Amino acid sequence: MAMSSAIQEIGSIDRLKSVADLERLREEILGKRDPNKHCITLCSGTGCQAYASEKVGIAFEEELKSQGLVEKVELRRTGCHGFCEKGPLVVIFPEEICYIQVQPGDVQEIINQTINEGKVVDRLLYTDPATGEKVAHEHEIPFYKHQTRLIFGDNSKIDPRNIDDYIALGGYSALAQVLSEMSPEAVIDTIKKSGLRGRGGGGFPTGRKWEEAAHVMADIRYVIVNADEGDPGAYMDRSLLEGNPHSVLEGLIIGAYAVGSHEGYVYVRNEYPLAVSNLGIAIKQAEGYGFIGENILGSGFDFIIKVHRGAGAFVSGESSALMTAIEGRVGEPRPKHIHTVVKGLWNMPSVLNNVETWANVPAIINKGAEWFASIGTEGSKGTKIFSLVGKVNNTGLVEVPMGTSLRDIVFKMGGGIPGGKKFKAVQTGGPSGGCIPESLIDSPVDFDELNKLGSMMGSGGMIVLDEDTCMVDVAKYFVDFLTDESCGKCVPCREGIDQMLTILTEITEGRGQEGDLELLEDIAETGKAAALCALGQTAANPVMTTMQYFRDEYEAHVRDKRCPAGVCKALFSYYIDPAKCKACMICARECPVDAIAGEKNYIHVIDQEKCTKCGTCYDVCPQRFGAVAKISGEPVPPPLPEEQRAIRQKNEAK
Repeated sequence: MAMSSAIQEIGSIDRLKSVADLERLREEILGKRDPNKHCITLCSGTGCQAYASEKVGIAFEEELKSQGLVEKVELRRTGCHGFCEKGPLVVIFPEEICYIQVQPGDVQEIINQTINEGKVVDRLLYTDPATGEKVAHEHEIPFYKHQTRLIFGDNSKIDPRNIDDYIALGGYSALAQVLSEMSPEAVIDTIKKSGLRGRGGGGFPTGRKWEEAAHVMADIRYVIVNADEGDPGAYMDRSLLEGNPHSVLEGLIIGAYAVGSHEGYVYVRNEYPLAVSNLGIAIKQAEGYGFIGENILGSGFDFIIKVHRGAGAFVSGESSALMTAIEGRVGEPRPKHIHTVVKGLWNMPSVLNNVETWANVPAIINKGAEWFASIGTEGSKGTKIFSLVGKVNNTGLVEVPMGTSLRDIVFKMGGGIPGGKKFKAVQTGGPSGGCIPESLIDSPVDFDELNKLGSMMGSGGMIVLDEDTCMVDVAKYFVDFLTDESCGKCVPCREGIDQMLTILTEITEGRGQEGDLELLEDIAETGKAAALCALGQTAANPVMTTMQYFRDEYEAHVRDKRCPAGVCKALFSYYIDPAKCKACMICARECPVDAIAGEKNYIHVIDQEKCTKCGTCYDVCPQRFGAVAKISGEPVPPPLPEEQRAIRQKNEAK
């Protein structure tokens, strides 16, 4: 995609040399834009691309061209809008009409009805399940209405491949203010007063980190963006980097000025190709305008940014492992007797913050530390973006003030649990986080409160679990993930996590023994105290929280050889109730291993030795019959004698 005309014009003459040049450029960009002109914004983040949003974009291009509307209507491919459950998403400005699950075949109707005639296409609107009403405007949809989108809100307004969109919304004004009006000490003081804490997991005060690095006597310092987001189900950083990369770059440049760094890195997962692509374009465009490079805005401050593509190891998200990887070595953590802000990348002072942390910085400079500190709780300021996934109606990215309750997130923004199921727990903080039960659903979400519950904020992953979830199986899933992702450098992590997985596997397969739970607790405490890095120190959180809040499920698995949720295959069987079976033959036809015996007019029986417990029979049995049941911890009733198996006569069935 070509750069904007403004870049070509100014880039061909010279870079922006002053704050005044930037403001003139902003005025020029805004002067060419009609706020009343229709703008079709199409979510083109990775999530919506999976729903074929690119085909929708092509359909819009062709339809606008065929109707001669290319100059009258702007089509803007943006980053993630957040409401991933309903993609592809289209929002039409200035009316802010939101259409969900748009397909290429819908495009002509949207152009004809909404653009040409000013009418709304009802069938493409969101339907509020609580009221049954159609909702036309994005901000009125419950998923969005209850959010406070300070950082993520601009994603739906910006083409990430066009720097002019960012500048038009005030982009790089914070950098201009910092370079022209503030000393490095003043910038650090502002960040400290704001109360901003790192959004990558640890929650360390950002201003203090910057201050420590700035005070180290060194000729070279580095600033780094941690975009190695590896938590299962989490994609906040990816979506920010895909949709609004300039907000991250601006924050990074400001941080570099504050700590005296002239070289920065963005460490991004290689599995994020769209983020890597959009980031690369953003860096080139920022260099073209002079926001990166020598003598930025005539301030005398020089700064360059390099992109390092990670190899995909989860442990490389840990600060020292990430820096080791940038140096070209295996991404393994190292003992931090000396913090990385003192000796980090190439043994120089290094400031590492995650994507969301850096993206908060321009807003704090623009609106002030007091504004940011007024949002959130006493110990956790501002907003936090969460990846809301799992057994919840509205999956996607939600941004809320720190201190918002789990209940509000799950039921107001998330829309509750599908199928009328009961909420059971929510897992926060990624694979090293913990599971919080229904009894604590009114708990506020911030760094300190989640720690008190045995979980943690992490990078912001939030997985909702319903009544059909086995909590022992959940713990095994996360421990299995961490077993594969451990770098193996220290024994408590390498051996401890593997032993926990072995015990959990034995429990879920019906071979659990008395004393297993106590052994799990001992291993967990050892890892917490002795592991080299945070991966090993927190690996037991999913085990410990599920044992703390759902110990009865563990005991049922060990003592009764029963899985209360009916998830662990070794501990349940499928059984056809002869009193309910109508001999319809559906289950027998669909069984993939021919484990169901029976014929027309004869009650069916499952051969337990053949059954693989795939659940097909349970799924296909008509709900009005409900003949197939799960039996856990009890013997399967024997088949009825042959003489008892003749079913009712047709007139009795009627």
